[in-house]
Amino acid sequence: MIVILKQKIEQEKIIKLTEELEAQGVKVNPVIGTEISILGLVGDTSRIDPSKIEANTIVEKVMHVQEPFKKANRMFHPDDTIVDVNGAKIGGNKIAMIAGPCSVESEIQITEIAKDVKEIGANFLRGGAFKPRTSPYAFQGLKYDGLNLLKVAREKTGLPIVTEIMSPYDIEVFNENVDVIQVGARNMQNFDLLKELGKINKPILLKRGLSATLEELLMSAEYIMAGGNENVILCERGIRTFETYTRNTLDLSAIPALKKLSHLPVVVDPSHATGKYWMVAPLAKAAVAIGADGLIIEVHNDPAHALCDGPQSIKPSKYEKLFEELKVIANAVGREI
Repeated sequence: MIVILKQKIEQEKIIKLTEELEAQGVKVNPVIGTEISILGLVGDTSRIDPSKIEANTIVEKVMHVQEPFKKANRMFHPDDTIVDVNGAKIGGNKIAMIAGPCSVESEIQITEIAKDVKEIGANFLRGGAFKPRTSPYAFQGLKYDGLNLLKVAREKTGLPIVTEIMSPYDIEVFNENVDVIQVGARNMQNFDLLKELGKINKPILLKRGLSATLEELLMSAEYIMAGGNENVILCERGIRTFETYTRNTLDLSAIPALKKLSHLPVVVDPSHATGKYWMVAPLAKAAVAIGADGLIIEVHNDPAHALCDGPQSIKPSKYEKLFEELKVIANAVGREI
């Protein structure tokens, strides 16, 4: 349920109404904007009489929210959310560019790639320290040593680091050392992990599960936001379908759909979506054209010998060419990179 307020209402009256509503057993989430101000009611609203709320002189109208996700719902938060990461932003007019290798392999590898992508124009460095793999025999990442190498790359370039968390037991370490904590597709519905991430204030990049619906993705975001952490970034990275030619099927329709349903920024990962390096560029361009707030692209200086996901990685030279082409598309749709 949301309560839409009349314009230019005194703060004291809003506080009084908020206290009255919370006394009825719900949590009130105020969103005070320049055009419209609302009070979002979270909890059991079945016993609340909307007509009594509308009788209040500062209330314009009361509306029910049909979707099960509340805090992630655009009705609760009409304006787009912009997540600030140490001054670098995800959301808004500028498209965030996140780039780096699938996994951290060595100090030379990660620092050189970090320098390359920063020089090209990337805003964030991605790199896997903990790698969830289908096969138990595949490279699992350098783990804590990988985190330390990412910190070295950040120190040398100034790029905020984005890396994936696997366990709730590592939250303290990630909260202290990582700028954006990524929740991978396989952990999208790891609710114990999501609940713990809700207790910190660190930006969370939440990837869509392999077979998750948009509502399921938003409900996972709700788990984090319900805990108090509203710095959530959604990521479309391809879903599992009957098609086997590509690694996954990139659901481009998810971008405008999520933007309609939610106020949270949406990032697209064309690398994991396809599994093929030569498909990254066209799908990245399409994502920008239809409203993506960012791109997370795997860039490796030697894809043929990468320890993880080499076939879907592009070299810095290809990333530079793509970057220039994306600038043109972004400009055509009123955005910038």
